[in-house]
Amino acid sequence: MSRGRLRVYLGAAPGVGKTYAMLSEGRRGMERGRDVVVGFVETHGRPRTAALLEDMEVIPRQTMTHRGATFTELDADAVIARAPKAALIDELAHTNVPGSRNVKRWQDIDDILDAGIDVISTVNIQHLESVNDVVQEITGVPQRETVPDEVVRRADQVELVDMSPEALRRRMAHGNVYAPAKVDAALSNYFRVGNLTALRELALLWVAGKVDDQLDRYRAEHGIATTWEARERVVVALTGGPEGDTLVRRAARIAARTKGADLLAVHVTSADGLTGADPAGLARQRTLVESMGGTYHQVVGDDIPQALLDFARGVNATQLVLGASRRGRFAQIFSRGVGVETTARSGSIDVHMITHDEAKKGRRRRARSRAALTRKRRLTGWALAVAGMPLLTALLAPFRDVLSLPSEILFFLCLTVGVALAGGMWPAITAAIGGSLLLNWYFTPPIGEFTINDPENLFALVVFVLVAAAVSSIVDVAARRTRQAARAGADAELLSTLAGHVLRGEAAVPSLMERMRETFGFTSVTLLERRPDAGRTPDHRSDPDAWRIVATSGGAPPTCPGQSDTDVVIDDDMILAARGGPMDAADRTVLESFAAEAAVALRQERLQEAAERARPLAEADRMRTALLAAVSHDLRTPLASAKAAVESLGNTDVDWSDHDRAELVDTAKESLDKLDRLVANLLDMSRLQAGVLGLTPEPVALEEVVPRAVDDLGPVRDRIEGDVSIELPEIVADPALLERVLVNLMSNAVRYSPPDKPVLVTASRHGDHVEIRVIDRGPGIPPEAHDRVFQPFQRLGDRDNHSGVGLGLALSRGLTEAMGGTLVPEETPGGGLTMIMTMPVSSRAVPARPSPATYA
Repeated sequence: MSRGRLRVYLGAAPGVGKTYAMLSEGRRGMERGRDVVVGFVETHGRPRTAALLEDMEVIPRQTMTHRGATFTELDADAVIARAPKAALIDELAHTNVPGSRNVKRWQDIDDILDAGIDVISTVNIQHLESVNDVVQEITGVPQRETVPDEVVRRADQVELVDMSPEALRRRMAHGNVYAPAKVDAALSNYFRVGNLTALRELALLWVAGKVDDQLDRYRAEHGIATTWEARERVVVALTGGPEGDTLVRRAARIAARTKGADLLAVHVTSADGLTGADPAGLARQRTLVESMGGTYHQVVGDDIPQALLDFARGVNATQLVLGASRRGRFAQIFSRGVGVETTARSGSIDVHMITHDEAKKGRRRRARSRAALTRKRRLTGWALAVAGMPLLTALLAPFRDVLSLPSEILFFLCLTVGVALAGGMWPAITAAIGGSLLLNWYFTPPIGEFTINDPENLFALVVFVLVAAAVSSIVDVAARRTRQAARAGADAELLSTLAGHVLRGEAAVPSLMERMRETFGFTSVTLLERRPDAGRTPDHRSDPDAWRIVATSGGAPPTCPGQSDTDVVIDDDMILAARGGPMDAADRTVLESFAAEAAVALRQERLQEAAERARPLAEADRMRTALLAAVSHDLRTPLASAKAAVESLGNTDVDWSDHDRAELVDTAKESLDKLDRLVANLLDMSRLQAGVLGLTPEPVALEEVVPRAVDDLGPVRDRIEGDVSIELPEIVADPALLERVLVNLMSNAVRYSPPDKPVLVTASRHGDHVEIRVIDRGPGIPPEAHDRVFQPFQRLGDRDNHSGVGLGLALSRGLTEAMGGTLVPEETPGGGLTMIMTMPVSSRAVPARPSPATYA
């Protein structure tokens, strides 16, 4: 059964029309043919609200007595029993009278939703737990009845019932909210214009937050990467420099212009680890951001403008705040700078360039390296450029008269290409410039001077420098493309691994968490889930009490998102938090895929657990259904027989002979005995299912129990033949239950054995167990049906509906296992079925008994 849907009408204050809107929705559903009932509605004496209740089915309330007073409450059991399509239940945050089904009404509604019934309810903003203290500070009135925000956030629909403060006060003045005697006091206290305006703003902001969450979910589910300016999100880029405080405060003022706007700060670190911001400055700026209600994030990226924009688009930012470049004018000739590059690539994101006191003063730290090659290769290139050119000059100088200038240039060009291949563009350009100077001084006439007499030599040197620069640039671009291709290939391989992980069904959360930790090199990866009773305070991301760890892998896990180095928001209540340093902004997409799959795997595990918990309930429900069917059919026959016999005996119009009277008495007795056995079986099976069957295990002698079981069979006892040795040890069992099991097994065997073939009962010892075999010569059971034969109400094709409710073997196995034994079927050689009951031997010594070893 699918869970019902919850719709909540949210209002800023009493009297805005929540109940009226709820009843109107209910009536519209009724007009469309929907089965709608009123579970609980409080009209507060409002005539227009009461008029909507006419012709609607109202579930009677339950009456409760508390401290001598009588109250009426929602009867959730009656609503569930009525099973409508939808129920209208007012006042979601109401506290029930002690002794009710649940403490709070929202818990009653949760039970009704679990029963598959849709619920439409109402609540005021002052009853939400997260704003309860704010409302008390505004109005001065404490609200003792609250509902966790999560209950309302989980609702499928939340509709705001809005009304301006002036309109609400007019409604009150006209007597449409409270009784006339209460109007003046309400208008001058709780319902002042300022109070109502503040409550209205709280309600609007709360609903806007839920709508924003829904939008984020929709964009994530549909893979929408472009920015939707549905809500202002301001991202400020920090470098850790002294201008950071100015940028944070300016970004906060920009965000404050729009109510509900988000402030996010981001710092991009280099992947090579050679350059970094001032840690103390970043820590101070992070504290400043969080004190203004913002959040701090750190990503890794060699291409800073692209990393900033990747992050901004990932969080659906609308505005990006950057500081004016601190690079000098000369440096700006060679590179446009982060601000200009970011603005050129920003697209729909607005970029604010903020001036500050540090602008154009020059960078106090070395600029971030954007080289595509590794540190080792760059160092090798610089070593070749600095030491290789002089060494090559020394080697070629003795052959100056033998080699021509073009040949010498080719040697220098080969070395320059080698430098480019090893260290990239800048070492190669340095080598080209240095090589041209060395060629001019040592090999170009006039020797020993930086002058060139022959224009052709000048042209050769210029071409040498240009070719060296071109080759260096090509090598650098190729290295960048190689790195990008390697990254793309790694991402593709990761996504392929993830897809294979899903297809193979390896959806265990621990496995995914371990894969994430190994893939991205984190020290720990943790799934954090918001506690249901945790509010959404400004510092909730740094509150360990607001989160609980669902799954983790690696070292010490963070207990809240604020303690992590990298976090990925999966949904409203779940965040993936990782430790081990910041990650590359380009890797966040892959990490988000892993995080989403981990969330899906977690939900699957929880659904499986829920299914496992529901399986016994479903089995019990199936048992109840079958029990009712059995009671309505199989028990009717003995009841009818006994009733007919008793009625016949009581009929004074018929003069019964003694023989007829005795036969009627025997029929009634036999029918009642059969009824007694059936009812006993049903009760024992229900006790077994509930796990409350009482046992009294003790040493039992089989040669005493088996004859009693045979006697209990009544008229068919003569069809049993036994062979139970008096030398068998005692077994551990409950004597009464053991006798019941043997009676069931033997009666079942007699039922299926031919009349001329007796049922054989034997017993033998095997180690520390005794096997009791009940052997028949009936049609037997196919091997594939051996397990099904023990299912309750199973007759395996038996069409005789007068032979019982099909509980004999199911009950026998259940009782046997409850006593510590086993019961399994086996084919009888030559045809038939053998039921083998194995019971543990008692540790007590077995005395010799003079009772007979065999019977017939």
